[in-house]
Amino acid sequence: MTILLYFHFGTFRNFKHYYLFFIKGTMKSYFPKAVSYNRFVELESRVFFQLMFFLNLGAFGRCTGITFVDSTMIPVCHNLRRYANKVFKGIATDGKGTMGWCHGFKLHLACNDRGEIIAFVLTGANVSDKDPNVFKVLAKRLYGKLFADKGYISQKLFDFLFEDGIQLVTGLRVNMKNKLMPFYDRMMLRKRYIIETINDMLKNTAQIVHSRHRSVSNFIMNLISALGAYCFFDNKPKALQGYCIEDTKQLSAGPSSRLRQSANLASICVRRPSRSPRRTDKT
Repeated sequence: MTILLYFHFGTFRNFKHYYLFFIKGTMKSYFPKAVSYNRFVELESRVFFQLMFFLNLGAFGRCTGITFVDSTMIPVCHNLRRYANKVFKGIATDGKGTMGWCHGFKLHLACNDRGEIIAFVLTGANVSDKDPNVFKVLAKRLYGKLFADKGYISQKLFDFLFEDGIQLVTGLRVNMKNKLMPFYDRMMLRKRYIIETINDMLKNTAQIVHSRHRSVSNFIMNLISALGAYCFFDNKPKALQGYCIEDTKQLSAGPSSRLRQSANLASICVRRPSRSPRRTDKT
């Protein structure tokens, strides 16, 4: 697990070069019993459950009542080579995103306002962002308000999440009627750069996207280890600076009470100063 996580902190683009020249070379004193590269590739899938337990119990953050959700494409090969790809044949699908067509998978992420990943779902590239099956997994740990882009506009999805005490907040399309929106919600919609920054860091720093996968299991291990390595990054994006969350029992409350608690935390109370009673002269 340590070797898999540490790969996503360095500047190595090739795991074979990283293992042969860094782990078995520079870090040989820390890993004296390191096996050969071919044997390590065969054994790395055995720590899948241990790594998943580590992510869910120790690495991922908790919901704070302010959650951002988004998805990003994970291509496994070039579009022109999608019919010749044998590793992900019958598994990877074709889908269209904001950057065009893609042959591979789609990663759905949910994070809090401190830039900590709460949950993730990996689906085919042709799965819609508004699929209720995706939110059956993402919404298990969420409460409060969920901020998303215009691609998540759906009355069916809004009703599905509202039953669990989650309020979906999105922008308005050009062809939609104007609706009144609280000033707080409009400001938090502008903080969606947090989830966009996380996607960028996972792709460019943690290297979850490349075309050198030779097995499906190693592709899954590379993705999970990249998510685990991100949890230790020091430069996580944050929406609100200079505050901390008290250790309360909000996570153990029911759906209806969670929504009320998050609304109370988000509301700003302005009290008028008390006035002293007027003095009256006695006649």
